[in-house]
Amino acid sequence: MEDIQFQTKKLKKAVDTKDESSQADSYYNIGESFFNNGNFQKSEEYYTKAKNIYEKLNDKPNIEKASRKLAQSQEKQNKISPAISNYNRAAEVSYSKSRALNSNDVTRLSVNSAEAKEEAIQNNIQLNEKEKDKGGELAANYTQMADINIQQNDIPKAEVNLTNAYKISKKEAPQQALEINQKLTDFYVENKNFDKAIEAKKTVLKEDFVKENSKKQVEQIQELADIYIKKNDPKEAIDLLKKSYGIALEKGHTLEAQKSVKKLDSLYNVSENTDASVKLYRDFLGKLPDLVSKDKSLVDEKILEDTEQRIAQLEKEKQLKDELIRKKNVFNYSLIFALIVLIGLIIFIFRTLKKVQIKNKKIALQSLRREMNPHFIFNSLNSVNHFIATNNELEANQYLTKFSKLMRGVMENSTEDFIPFQQELDLLQNYLALEKTRFADKFDYEIHVDESLNTQSLKVPGMLVQPFLENAIWHGLRYRTTKGFLNLRFEKENEQLKITVEDNGIGIEESKKQKTEHQKARKGRGMKNTLERIDLLNDLYKKEISCTVKDKENNSGVLVILKLNVL
Repeated sequence: MEDIQFQTKKLKKAVDTKDESSQADSYYNIGESFFNNGNFQKSEEYYTKAKNIYEKLNDKPNIEKASRKLAQSQEKQNKISPAISNYNRAAEVSYSKSRALNSNDVTRLSVNSAEAKEEAIQNNIQLNEKEKDKGGELAANYTQMADINIQQNDIPKAEVNLTNAYKISKKEAPQQALEINQKLTDFYVENKNFDKAIEAKKTVLKEDFVKENSKKQVEQIQELADIYIKKNDPKEAIDLLKKSYGIALEKGHTLEAQKSVKKLDSLYNVSENTDASVKLYRDFLGKLPDLVSKDKSLVDEKILEDTEQRIAQLEKEKQLKDELIRKKNVFNYSLIFALIVLIGLIIFIFRTLKKVQIKNKKIALQSLRREMNPHFIFNSLNSVNHFIATNNELEANQYLTKFSKLMRGVMENSTEDFIPFQQELDLLQNYLALEKTRFADKFDYEIHVDESLNTQSLKVPGMLVQPFLENAIWHGLRYRTTKGFLNLRFEKENEQLKITVEDNGIGIEESKKQKTEHQKARKGRGMKNTLERIDLLNDLYKKEISCTVKDKENNSGVLVILKLNVL
């Protein structure tokens, strides 16, 4: 009672200072007081309040603690489904040992198999013994194991487990020890072993926590008397009830005295001792006023009632304060909301403009891709025309077959900014095979792909490399007097894809010199489109594509290096 009053004062201070963590702690401690006194309905109420605040604060250690105690309170009241739910919640937020304890309790309550229940309880016993937990948790485990033993009709094991539970709990959890002792005596009585039941009850009457608490002493003597009644020993039962009645009168326990009187009256009626019954009631009624005046429990009940009313008032006041604060802030929130809407509108406009820009750039990128295709097709058709002009129908047919396959691949990927690397590689191999058919005596080529590159998952811009290959062949290698060589390499370099196009043609400067006046007058679009594509890809996808094109030393060809972030 004193603990509840103390926690109520702390609760008021926490409410006044808006310290939600302390509020939850006070609720939890009040719940502990009720739990330790066996008032599980009230403990459930206050553990729930504590848990709700801990959940709001996302205080996981305390969520676990409150959820577990709440589950235990509910289990004591046989509220199995909510107990399972709270054990589950405790397991979700707890660390390894506590998670295992709570999970085992979920299993214990969820399964029907006695063996599975026994295994879950045994696991918890081992965990608690390992942590040297000799308090309520371990005692509860042994009590749970005894329940399983009783279900299995294993009387010796049930007796051992209940005895162990009692020994563990009597020092640190007296209320639990009394519950276990009652379970043990009930167990003996059910099995008609009255002598052991009497011995167990006499043992608990010798405990300090009973001798120092007159109310508990009276209750235990009454329970011992009940055992003698069931043993059919009314004489000993009457002596014990007279003793309990005397202590209750002396210490001021009205309800306990009344209970002793009723039991004595019942025994007197059985023995038809009407005079003793009448004398007993006269004695009780005569001493009742003095008894009530000495009864602290009635005062405690009133104090407890007042305390709970104070807690309810505190909660009501907190709600009113919160409501006032809410109303006070409505105007401020409205202004903030209006500001957010305005900012949101600005952001929306900005994003819309940005999307329009991106869309325009994608359209431009698509346009550039499509503009490249006619350029490539024109050069290919020139090659077909060459074969026909030289009456080489077989070569023309083979070239057209390869060309149609290449064009199909190009067209299928013409709508995508990036295509799988393997598809790009296939297109380039097909293209080089076509050009090799056209200029068989002008060059050989080699394609090298780094083994560390994943050709299936890697994606690259489609036909980005082809214009550089085309330039190498048409403006460099085909003007050589001897057969040249074209080298295409794909390598991984510092988390980038490095593409190298290297030829030993006549070089850029020499190619410019050999152009005819007609060729000089024409404005080439292939390279310009490619560079514009690179700029747009960098802008849209942040791939940091770089491109360098330079003559090698002594006009011995051209070196092109492309680097892009696609890995």
